[in-house]
This record gives sequence, structure tokens and C-alpha cells, in this order.
Amino acid sequence: MEYGCIGEKLAHSFSKEIHNALTDYQYELKELAKDEVDSFMTEHNFKAINVTIPYKQTVIPFLDFIADEAKEIGAVNTIVNKDGKLYGYNTDFFGMKSLIERTGIVIENKTVAILGGGGTAKTAEAVSKSLGAKAIYKVSRSSKENFITYDELYNISDTIDVIINTTPVGMYPNIYASAVEIEKFKNLSGVVDAVYNPLRSKLVSDALNRNIKAVGGLYMLVAQAAFAVEYFIDTKIEKDRIESVFNSLFKKKENIVLIGMPSSGKSTVGNILAEKLKREFFDSDLLVAETENMTIPDIFESKGEAYFRNAETEAIFTLSKNNSSVIATGGGAVLNKKNIDLLKENGKVFFLDRPLEMLITTSDRPLSSNKSDLEKRYNERYNLYREYADVVIDASGTVEDVINQIMR
Repeated sequence: MEYGCIGEKLAHSFSKEIHNALTDYQYELKELAKDEVDSFMTEHNFKAINVTIPYKQTVIPFLDFIADEAKEIGAVNTIVNKDGKLYGYNTDFFGMKSLIERTGIVIENKTVAILGGGGTAKTAEAVSKSLGAKAIYKVSRSSKENFITYDELYNISDTIDVIINTTPVGMYPNIYASAVEIEKFKNLSGVVDAVYNPLRSKLVSDALNRNIKAVGGLYMLVAQAAFAVEYFIDTKIEKDRIESVFNSLFKKKENIVLIGMPSSGKSTVGNILAEKLKREFFDSDLLVAETENMTIPDIFESKGEAYFRNAETEAIFTLSKNNSSVIATGGGAVLNKKNIDLLKENGKVFFLDRPLEMLITTSDRPLSSNKSDLEKRYNERYNLYREYADVVIDASGTVEDVINQIMR
């Protein structure tokens, strides 16, 4: 390996894609068990590497030089091999600083709570100090020196202005989890989550739903990678290049989620759209039917609507973990807000707004098999579709017209 990243679990890392977008060297992901790190670092058969969880501190004893910012933080995420000597840097610092500044979250004269105690937490502390934080609380699950517990954090929740999460809580595959309950913090002005997969963690989504500035860690990942490239090959990556790579990657990873009434065209549009964009297509109703080994009407008849809704949420939980997919949902998915919250962690929601008079009834739709039921469902759900949609699509035209609107 000439260039790459070492860590314990890298199967769902975005680092390879980011480095390939920033430059033209071959970048590899190398998973190492804890007992393999010493020999890898001793042999150091590489030109330059990134280091991720949980080895940002483990590698330090093997280094011949450590940059000042890495010394202060006590963690290294970038190592360059210069004529057999290993030079360690911490580009996470610049990545997190860039993320906070780009989002417009103010740290100066604010009280910051940093969740977690690993290398990224130390980075967050250093960044917060550099940006002029008034006070910093480090938070841990257990009581230890220089940390407060989560219960103690809740006791002072009204004094906290900014939360920075550096724990893996809410990270793929364990999505829809949050390290703290946002509603307990009445005076928050900003939330930063180092988690980048999903694109919007539950912590970020909960903050955004309360009109609090909040951001996930993908831009930080791209920015720190750009700074690492500068060390790797002694070059300069301009800010607009970082922005371009970030925007491209975000759009590529974000799912396209289709909501709307039965017969609004979600499955037809979704299949064709996925083919055009070279993405996988999924239908939550089909997944429920496959999992239950029954048709949707049979599930309703034999087990009831409540059972189906629970199965639907389980299917959506599974599909929400995807990246770069097109997902069609059942007409009633919007009846449970958890479904929408899950879908928005990695997706943009498009409402296919097809007029009632253009919708059709079919016997395989248990709750809209006749015109009267269809109209009732339409009136019950229409405002929810509009409320939860990121984009409303006029679906009164042709399939091609609907697809073109979504593509735009």
C-alpha cells in the first residue's frame, strides 16, 4: 500500500471515494486488528496514510515527528513517510474547524459540551478553544477526572450553547439513536455531529426540527482529507475544490425518497429514475411483503393494519440505512413520523402530488379499493405529504415529466 487509511472497521468508509475525487493516486482501505497495528507501523511500507478509529493514539509511539497541533490534541490521523521517518499530523482539527465555520455555528464566548472522550473529542476541544469558547464541558458515560456524566450535563443543560458529538452513537448501522435528548437543552444555538453516515444523524435531525443550526460530519471528512492530501503529495487543495467534492459526494450518497398517494406513480417513477441514475430501487411495500411472505391485502386481512404499520416501519428502518438509492414508500408511511425521520437521515423526500381525480382504485390496495375510501385517505394524508416533503412534485403530467422535475 502506498496511500490509504488504516482502522478497525472500514467497510462503510467514504475516504477512498473522497481521496479519489481529490487527486489521482491509488488510495486503499486497510482494516487492522489491534494486534496487527504494531507490525504494520514498524514495517511502515507506505508513502502516506490516514488513521481512524481506534488507532489515532495507538500510532503515536511509532512516529519520529509530531506536529504541534497533533501534540496538543494527543491524536494523529495523518502520517507521512519521509525517507523512512514517520511524520504525524492531525488534519481533523482543520476539518472540524472548517465544518463549524462553514455552518455558521458561533463558538466564541459560548459554552460547549463535547460528547465522548476519544481522539475526535480532543480535536473538538482544541477547535473550541481556538474559536474562543467561554467554557467547555467534556462528557462521558462514566464519572472520571475532567469529565462530567450525562446526568450532570442535563443538570446544567440550560447553560449549554453548543453540543459537539464525537461518539459513534447514531452511526451506521445503528442509526436512529442519539447520545443526548435535544429537547432538554433549551438554549442551544448549534449542534455538530462528527458522524457522517448517515448524512443527517438523529441528533442533527432533532436539532434541525427545533430550528437549531446543526450539521453532520461529511464536510469535516472531506476537508480533513483535503488537508491530508496536501501533506501526502505536497500540493495545495483550494477551498472551492473541497466544496465541489463535498457537494458531489453528498448528492451521490443521498437517497431519493418518494412519498404520495397510492397510484400517484411512486413505483413506476422510482424504477425508471433509478435506472437513469444507475441507482438501486427499493419499495417499502415490496420489502414488507417479502419479509412476511404474504401480499399486502393478506397481511391486512389476517393480521390487521396495526401489524402492517409496525412491519412497514421495520422495512423503512432497513431501507433508511442505504445510500445512493431510490426508495418508494407506501401511501400510509407518512402516518408515522418516525418513518419520515428515518428516511430523512439519508434521504431527500419528494412528494408526488397527483390530483385526486387522477388517482385510481385497485383491489390490491386495502385502504383505497373504492372511490370513497380513496378520497378519505387523500383528505387524511394530503397535508402530511406536503409537510414532510423536501420537494413537492407536480405529478399531474407524464411519467417523463415527473422524472425530469425530480432530476432538476
